[in-house]
Amino acid sequence: MISTVMCGNAATAQSGRCDSLDGSPVGIESPAVKHRPTPQLQSSPDQSSCSQATMSCQQHTAKTSPLETNEGDRKPPRLHHGRKLKSFSSRWQSRGSTSSSNLSPQTTETANGSKTERKRRKLLGEAHCVHLTAGSQRQRYVSKDGKCRVNLGPIQDKSRFISDIFTTLVDMKYRWFLLVFTTCYILTWLAFGGIYFLGAWLRGDIAHVHDRQWLACYENVDSFLSALLLSLESQRTIGYGSRMVTANCSEGTVLLMAQSILGSIIDALMVGCMFVKISRPQQRAQTLIFSKHCVICQRDEKLCMLFRIGDLRESHMVDAKIRAKLIKSRQTKEGEFIPLEQSELNLGYDTGGDRLLLVEPQTITHVINQSSPFWEMGAERLKRETFEIIVILEGIVEASGMTCQARTSYLEDELLWGHRFESCISLEKGAFRVDYSAFDKTFEVQMSTLSEKDRRKAAEQELEF
Repeated sequence: MISTVMCGNAATAQSGRCDSLDGSPVGIESPAVKHRPTPQLQSSPDQSSCSQATMSCQQHTAKTSPLETNEGDRKPPRLHHGRKLKSFSSRWQSRGSTSSSNLSPQTTETANGSKTERKRRKLLGEAHCVHLTAGSQRQRYVSKDGKCRVNLGPIQDKSRFISDIFTTLVDMKYRWFLLVFTTCYILTWLAFGGIYFLGAWLRGDIAHVHDRQWLACYENVDSFLSALLLSLESQRTIGYGSRMVTANCSEGTVLLMAQSILGSIIDALMVGCMFVKISRPQQRAQTLIFSKHCVICQRDEKLCMLFRIGDLRESHMVDAKIRAKLIKSRQTKEGEFIPLEQSELNLGYDTGGDRLLLVEPQTITHVINQSSPFWEMGAERLKRETFEIIVILEGIVEASGMTCQARTSYLEDELLWGHRFESCISLEKGAFRVDYSAFDKTFEVQMSTLSEKDRRKAAEQELEF
């Protein structure tokens, strides 16, 4: 806290202490009386004006601030508070901001209203250069390894997950699934063990455990632990023979039937979930690879976008299909903002080029024509755009017959204009050889930086002349 003490004609601002010019301490004016006028001081020939001001300041402080401590009881100054204030001021000024006292209400409203505008421009891609300058990586819709970067918000009706309990269990992480798996068995063993112990106690089997003339319903059950072992042996069909359910009571037979049926249901559910969880084909996608970049070049006098896919396993994908989506936010002519709009990229659907025999690496081609979203994009405009290309490869795993899906994505800075892929296939004795070290390698070619639309117009104008 900064206090101001009048010393003669000079005002000295210090933190936690006030000293006069001759070194004598001066009391600090409390904030509660800061607005009160300073009493008039008369000069004396025996004392300096600063000493009189010091005495007047002490008297004035003693009158107006009864809670003020004396010089002997005053605590040492809190220097760390000033350091924190200085550090905070430095960080605040380094951001190029002004103090709150200098901001007008209109400036504050403009700053608050611009937050929504910045979010909209970020999705539209208008602030792309600013974010790249700041060094922050743009958020992907799908990561390079195929994980969707979308977090679902709070879901009110969670009972829908219980209705589809099988899928819920399969989608659980392994640690939670193993916890549920173990808990189901332990709870059923404990529950039926308690029922066995209660039945033995009510029928008197525990009191007559050593009486051979007693017709026991639950034989050799003398405690809860022995009843738990009977439950475990019955459900897992172990049957050591020392303890059992006899034919002397009908309720024991019904209870044993109920436990056997419930145990079979739990076995079918838990073992089925475990089998499906282990055999899920997500791990098969780890051996399906995509090129790190897309390239844009001319092929057969057409501007094309190319990328590569490959399979590292010798067991091939059956009925493999490829498709691609363009994710881009836009604003309609009516002013409606559409975030993350999806549009299809034609990879040869009409000609059958999207159906693959994935034995060796394949180069996938997207012809840039009038129906392509890259029709009006040239090399310069491509650098200013903000979009994401999602590539999806689907097929049937030959070993298990289950459908597998592999995904990846390409941002606008991962498209190389005027590049081609190097060949990675060579002929050897009796077979073809694939060199995966050249899978991602490209080389630059000379080509125009105009968009396909501008190239067509220039070609038509040349034909007219």
